[in-house]
Amino acid sequence: KANPNKVIEISSHTDSRGDDASNMDLSQRRAQSVVDYLISKGINSSRLISKGYGETNLTNNCSNGQSCTEAQHRKNRRTEFRVVGGQ
Repeated sequence: KANPNKVIEISSHTDSRGDDASNMDLSQRRAQSVVDYLISKGINSSRLISKGYGETNLTNNCSNGQSCTEAQHRKNRRTEFRVVGGQ
């Protein structure tokens, strides 16, 4: 609300468990859920972009078929905010 000209991309990511298509859908729904929450708090929807990346941008080497700890998988499950427009 303090920066009404900023446009924000809300991007959500998953770990590599589950199939790729399901993870893409899950991440998109997570991102949209954040957008819906921000809209409910008075942020104009034209300033928000939801983008699900599924498991395409992992933060570590825990890709399909790799043995990883729960903590390593957890690092890949995240939502990020990025300013993509406005002044």
